[in-house]
Amino acid sequence: MAEDSSKVWTIFSLASALGAASIARKGIDKAWKMSTGKNPPENPADPDVSVGEAVAWAAVTGALVALARMFAQRRAAGYYTRSTGHRPPGLRAGDKA
Repeated sequence: MAEDSSKVWTIFSLASALGAASIARKGIDKAWKMSTGKNPPENPADPDVSVGEAVAWAAVTGALVALARMFAQRRAAGYYTRSTGHRPPGLRAGDKA
């Protein structure tokens, strides 16, 4: 049973993280276009993209996508806990990180 619980949590956690990252990225793209008037850089490593723009894009997307994933996984863990009566594998007291 514990193995099934671990598989369910793995799929649930992954789906919530990917969904949150996708939604965050779409929002970041729109916000970037509204604030700069330009489309976000397709590839910040492209030499045609200024260093400042590449750094700003990497910092903004990295931080906001990571935050969105963290919040989504926290909500998923709360839902899992309410549904099963115990925390997900890896988040239980005594579990090693």
